[in-house]
Amino acid sequence: MFRIGLGEDSHRTAAGGPMVLGGIEIPHDHHLVGHSDADVLLHALTDAVLGAAGLPDIGELFPNTAEENRDRNSADFLTAAYAKVREAGFRLVNADCVVAAQAPKLSPYKDAMRHRIAGLLGASPLDIGIKAKTGEEVGPVGRGEAIEARAVVLVERSMSPHT
Repeated sequence: MFRIGLGEDSHRTAAGGPMVLGGIEIPHDHHLVGHSDADVLLHALTDAVLGAAGLPDIGELFPNTAEENRDRNSADFLTAAYAKVREAGFRLVNADCVVAAQAPKLSPYKDAMRHRIAGLLGASPLDIGIKAKTGEEVGPVGRGEAIEARAVVLVERSMSPHT
């Protein structure tokens, strides 16, 4: 049995770097603002894997009102969520992601992000797709006020869920 999950996230930017995106630090004069490290790509992926398995979303599992999540590394969210997905009897087939950011230019970092995400999910980097888009200078993304990410994942049932 195959299932698809979709996740998306957005965070505003603020002066001061570096930026954490896709689980890596990117040199930049802005950072993403949020309760955790605000890694929009890992947040979108976390929601996508959870949704594919029919589990609660990132906000329910890791609320931004919980002090233990303040400044937390978003890789923790993704690995904990994926552990729940595995416990539910699913494994990742592949993930495809889109990051919308006017700046920084992400092409030089996409391969490092793919490898980092693959490592977090126990997958091959070949099973992780990352595309970067700009906001074409339109809207919050185009003005550099925010960065958005979307992710879709395919999982398959690998075993009976633990009850």
